[in-house]
Amino acid sequence: MAVDASHPYYDVARHGILQVTGDDNYGRKLIIFSSCCLPPSHQLNHQRLLEYLKYTLDQYVESDYTVVYFHYGLRSMNKPSMRWLRDAYKEFDRKYKKNLKVLYVVHPTNFIRAMWNIFKPLISHKFGKKLTYVNYLAELREHLNYEQLIIPPEVLRHDEKLRAAQKGGPPPSVKTPPPRPPLPTQQFGVSLQYIQDKNNGAVIPPVVKQTVSYLKEKGLHTEGIFRRSARVQLIKDIQKLFNLGKPVSFDQYGDIHVPAVILKTFLRELPEPLLTFDLYEPILEITSVESSLRVSRCKRIAESLPEPNYIVLKYLLCFLHMVSQDSIINKMGPSNLACVFGVNLARPRQGSVSLDALTPLNIFTELLIEFYHTVFGSRCPVAQQLP
Repeated sequence: MAVDASHPYYDVARHGILQVTGDDNYGRKLIIFSSCCLPPSHQLNHQRLLEYLKYTLDQYVESDYTVVYFHYGLRSMNKPSMRWLRDAYKEFDRKYKKNLKVLYVVHPTNFIRAMWNIFKPLISHKFGKKLTYVNYLAELREHLNYEQLIIPPEVLRHDEKLRAAQKGGPPPSVKTPPPRPPLPTQQFGVSLQYIQDKNNGAVIPPVVKQTVSYLKEKGLHTEGIFRRSARVQLIKDIQKLFNLGKPVSFDQYGDIHVPAVILKTFLRELPEPLLTFDLYEPILEITSVESSLRVSRCKRIAESLPEPNYIVLKYLLCFLHMVSQDSIINKMGPSNLACVFGVNLARPRQGSVSLDALTPLNIFTELLIEFYHTVFGSRCPVAQQLP
């Protein structure tokens, strides 16, 4: 999607320096900075760049988030000054650093390491521990949904050259090995139809039912519910239990954010998103619809879903509407919930959700939550279940 010319920072945003591409493997918002997209310094007002970075991050820093920094392409002609870097670090106060969980620096050079040493006196030990150097793109696969990353072609070519030089021959393919066939009890990474077929026709996947029931009972008054991440290994272990068909007791983990992350992870790992690939473009068109007609457009889009998707969506949105009703306590109104769930409900067939698609996607999701009764009131399938 091209950047809308009415964007308040269009002069900076149009270069594609910053992208937000949904969540990483642990349910954290993923923000990408590509140095190779920086134009020559005389063509870019670096103060505006700093303001644009803050403007974008301000939308996400209340939740846990991850930054991927592609260093390749930073040259003397487009490199910001040392003074700018120092000022930028000071500008990004605790508000921005607190919920940053990991900063991946991809293709680091001696310049980066030297910079790190220069800035070390300014950098807190806690922040320093968040830095992870990544020498090859393939290493990101362990932590991120690699296919969703928006990687500039220049960075891909540079990575191939590095791998070729390392091996002394042509770079090996970065293709993932063919997936193993899913287990009969599999919950994550398989279609709604597969889960229904293997669970005696259950219309609500067991993992959705269990997480929603638990959160409805014990999480409605938790401030920032769905905004926090959880321990990575713990989430993997719980996914494995679900996939093996073993019982999961959320009480034993003593962390209400665990079932919240599991629910988001389930939605994110569906092979086709709950709102389907076909509805992605119609959803993005919501911003071109007159405000007074948007709810009816949302209703029409939702009602056009296949029945299995519609039933699960209605179940989920009924619950999110409940969460929003307690927003005075949990601070998660429709808008905040939409920021978290939008990217987990819809995505394009190819690539990932671009920064420009986030606004219409979040508006659409916010309307589904806020006007739940209007949007979902007419279509009531015989098999529907509500939390």
